[in-house]
Amino acid sequence: MSNTVIKIENLSKIYRLGEIGTGTLSHDLNRWWAMNIRGKDDPYALVGGVNDRTAKATKGEHIAALKDINLEVKQGEVLGIIGKNGAGKSTLLKVLSRVTSPTTGSISVKGRLASLLEVGTGFHPEMTGRENIYMNGTIMGMRKWEISRKLDEIVEFAGVAKYLDTPVKRYSSGMTVRLGFAVAAHLEPEILVVDEVLAVGDAEFQKKAIGKMQDVSTNDGRTVLFVSHNMASVKKLCNRGVLIQNGNIIYGDTADKTVDFYQRGNAGTTQNQVFIEENDQNNKGIQPKEIKLTPLIGENIDVESGVKIFIKLKNHLENSNITSSINIFTTDDIQLFEAPCFISQNKDSKKGTYELLATIPPYFLNADKYRIKLVVAENQKYVLYKNENILTFEIEDTSFNKGHSLNKVPGILRPKITWEVIHS
Repeated sequence: MSNTVIKIENLSKIYRLGEIGTGTLSHDLNRWWAMNIRGKDDPYALVGGVNDRTAKATKGEHIAALKDINLEVKQGEVLGIIGKNGAGKSTLLKVLSRVTSPTTGSISVKGRLASLLEVGTGFHPEMTGRENIYMNGTIMGMRKWEISRKLDEIVEFAGVAKYLDTPVKRYSSGMTVRLGFAVAAHLEPEILVVDEVLAVGDAEFQKKAIGKMQDVSTNDGRTVLFVSHNMASVKKLCNRGVLIQNGNIIYGDTADKTVDFYQRGNAGTTQNQVFIEENDQNNKGIQPKEIKLTPLIGENIDVESGVKIFIKLKNHLENSNITSSINIFTTDDIQLFEAPCFISQNKDSKKGTYELLATIPPYFLNADKYRIKLVVAENQKYVLYKNENILTFEIEDTSFNKGHSLNKVPGILRPKITWEVIHS
């Protein structure tokens, strides 16, 4: 398999929750003897543990951030890695990039690998942008003249020429990401690894970065591993995808099929959600009690019905300014809009229950599946509660039932437009 550039076999990464170490000196010595002297696996790593981030942690418990991962990536392939937050995507990239070592299993990488895992990856904040470019290239095994040959191209792509000789600690997060991606993409690595960090950049740069990754893979034949929550970008850029859930690869196919599989399982219609109050003494802010969707008109939620969104919140704060907002996303993670609600504006919040009701008018949303993100904040700054996917719902297409059309009307929005035809 000469065209295989990454081969992962039986890879697991185990973390221990709670304090560092095994908890006893004798166990620490046994672990050190087994791993450093005998070359064995960690005897206290329970590979059977599942990384369920929704479950409560037990002190000293071991969890598998990755479990028995087997994966091969071919040269020139663009692999999209998708899954929910906490599924293990970033951990996999960190192991590949040698930021952290695997607990069990093996990884074989053929060629130079450049990675952009988070803002400022591989940069020294006290060094200038120019110095960091040379340092990163040297770490990748490039000679000084090779880096100098690419310097102008890197600076032009990143758009930071004015700040090239300024310490990176004075860069904004967007500037740092621009320079980090430019370095990773232009210093000719055989394998480019990019995490969700591109979302920090503006829309123009994201489009530019996607184009560069397409060029790197198509024209140069280099391999790209891309982690993103933007399903539209994954479909556009990647030719293959894998879905990670609780540290396991549960599905792999073409990018389109993998995204569709993920969205079918992740965006089922759940138009009513009730939250059971937990006895949490540390929660002094906001607790969601209930959220549900009902049609504004009629009995079914469809294009013509509109939607009522009911939210019940339990507030623990007095004399504060509290704001909530809902954000509606498509299954491709395209944000349609944000709708803020000022629960209290003059520091007049009271302890107790607040009920909020929002309405989306008929002939606004097209027939599709959507998710709701809920954020509650104090003084429009301090987040009290956030849920990226608090509820999912589906708008049915009434035109199928009424014979208006044979196919779903394209587009995100579905306004009812009035036409006037004048003939003379």
